[in-house]
Amino acid sequence: MSSVLIRNGLVVDGTGRAAFPADVLVEGDRIADILPRPASPVSPGCPVSPASPDPKPLSQIPAIDATGCLVTPGFIDAHAHSDTYLLIEPDAPSKLSQGITTEINGQCGGSAVPRYGAARLSSDWASMTYPGGDGTPGPTWRSMAEYRALLDQVRPAINTVQFVGHNTLRSSVIGYDAVRATPETLRAMENLLARELDDGGWGLTTGLVYQPGKYSDAAEVTALARVAAARGGYYATHMRSEGDAILEAIDEVLDLVRATGIRAEISHLKTSGRRNWGKIDDVLAKIERAVGAGELLGSDRYPYCAAGTDLDVVFPDWAGEGGVAAEIERLKDPATRARIAAEIDAQDRDWSAVMIGGTWAEATRACSGKSINEIMGGRASPRAAATPGTIICDILAADACRTGAFFFGMSEENLQKILERPWIVPGSDASLRAPWGPLGKDHPHPRAYGTMPRFFRLLTGGVEGHARICSREEAIRRMTSVPAARFGIRDRGVVKPGAYADLAVWQEANFRENVTYMSPHAFASGMEAVLVNGVLSYRSGTFTGSRQGKFLERI
Repeated sequence: MSSVLIRNGLVVDGTGRAAFPADVLVEGDRIADILPRPASPVSPGCPVSPASPDPKPLSQIPAIDATGCLVTPGFIDAHAHSDTYLLIEPDAPSKLSQGITTEINGQCGGSAVPRYGAARLSSDWASMTYPGGDGTPGPTWRSMAEYRALLDQVRPAINTVQFVGHNTLRSSVIGYDAVRATPETLRAMENLLARELDDGGWGLTTGLVYQPGKYSDAAEVTALARVAAARGGYYATHMRSEGDAILEAIDEVLDLVRATGIRAEISHLKTSGRRNWGKIDDVLAKIERAVGAGELLGSDRYPYCAAGTDLDVVFPDWAGEGGVAAEIERLKDPATRARIAAEIDAQDRDWSAVMIGGTWAEATRACSGKSINEIMGGRASPRAAATPGTIICDILAADACRTGAFFFGMSEENLQKILERPWIVPGSDASLRAPWGPLGKDHPHPRAYGTMPRFFRLLTGGVEGHARICSREEAIRRMTSVPAARFGIRDRGVVKPGAYADLAVWQEANFRENVTYMSPHAFASGMEAVLVNGVLSYRSGTFTGSRQGKFLERI
């Protein structure tokens, strides 16, 4: 059994308790002891642990010098999308470098599994090449069991909690058509969900603004949530509205919870669109009452004011029906393309607040990091006048409808109000990235690299224009033990004997994000060392290649 001693650090244990100087002893994948200083002298007569079968003096144990650093639990990303990218970049560079040791994946209704029938991975995932195949792009698994087997082969550096996405589930049974579930197709979805949960799924997620989930009614989602609840699972939802109908959308979630008894989380809480910013107090009051009554677990939030999703979300509903393949065909027909462009132009939207993110074609690379208005102003269009709709259709056609976009529709003042709630935990809403390899070609949202340092700095008063919300101990509690307890992740999120050795060693004063919307690939500063299940996976800017992340089981 390997051992390591983290020496001379200031321990913030994740419970909210005040920081205290101590050494942390790790044996195997667990924390063996917390040795308060000065009661832990490194001397030949000091054994590893009374319970150790082969005691060694502490002086003989490999040590990490944590002088000037905090020693905390590894952070838990409560809302992530790294499902398939863990198979491509198992070192999880953008996550590990900011101290994340556990992700909760399969969010917003889109998960890696199940993948049957017409079900397709999201276009960015589907474009990658995965282990277990013949070297051509695309997934090499269908079920939760097959996906887990691949994860076991690559052994990611971080732990993953895997949810089952409603959109993936629905498309496996019904496809992408705008139809309601029949009793037969609903039963098939229930059976498939039950199997995937029994094989390791943590619960159900929904993305009710995306296809094909937007075609479901409340009864369908409630029936599926009941299957998850019966197995002790959880529910996380990207609600049917985060803007004009946000209060009604919260009511839909609460009705589902009352009907099923499931433990539920509202994903990435926000009030989208300037005309909805004034609803924030009513939104927070409604959720606060539900949390107090035990009806909701709380919510997660990324510490930025721009959403990030696919650009084709601006398509009119009819143009998106059938999924990406159908969208591509519609864009090939000039008359249909003109109709789509005209309906986009008719939207009440500020196009200076829509920025192009990741692109895929050489012809669209220069658009990344620019707003639609900026692209319009600097583009020589073959048409008499370029419009937002024609620009968007051109970009999506060139990118085969895989373009990402950032939507600047949130308020900094509202972000402050949201983060002030103790039931808000950090969720990046991002998949892992790396500045190299296949994932380095993308133009991600800065939250992929910067969520944890920015969340911590916002809570502790380190971001200009934002008031201090809480102590560092409380901020770290919300980044560690709160999401662990909320989702039943046992023996993680705390620094205590017997807990898993998911640990981060970092410099509080230097912990900050180094990314922007224009320059999104840069590691966070201040993270000195990260251990996952007792294995040192990150040290002083280097990914060690030693990986011991786990597919976590719901107990």
